Amino acid sequence: MDIYSTLGDNGITYRRYDHDAVFTCEEADRAVPPTGAAHTKNLFLRDKKGQRHFLLVTLCEKAVDLKRVADQIGADRLSFGSSERLAKHLGVTPGAVTILALINDPGHNVTLYVDDDVWNADAVQAHPLVNTATLVVSQPDLRRFLAATGHDPHVIHVEHRPRLDPVISAT
Repeated sequence: MDIYSTLGDNGITYRRYDHDAVFTCEEADRAVPPTGAAHTKNLFLRDKKGQRHFLLVTLCEKAVDLKRVADQIGADRLSFGSSERLAKHLGVTPGAVTILALINDPGHNVTLYVDDDVWNADAVQAHPLVNTATLVVSQPDLRRFLAATGHDPHVIHVEHRPRLDPVISAT
């Protein structure tokens, strides 16, 4: 699906920043000028048996304790989904994981969890299905997008702990 057509068809406005490919929050920080929007990282996760898939959207500056998140969402041990699962369920590649990829999940096989700090932000940064651009989307427009795709977000609190290591995927 064409993300820009979907955004336009639903009256969703955005600011676009083109840049070289980015794979970490740090690279995205260097590539995108300060926007005032929540700088997010998006984690594509699966449960222990690989039967349930999740997209967790949180702030870049937060370290994510997967055990704690698993407890919060009632999932058996969480781990990162493979690039094959990512392509199958969200139609993107590692580094381009984004809340906007839910456009590629018409069967609602991926459950969306959004950190309350992201959910309460005025605007968010998100890749438009590729990691060579970043869009800034207002919170009302993000909610309109989710309604258009039929994905109900589950808002959770991800504890703020300093990150110790680089993040694999960021927007």
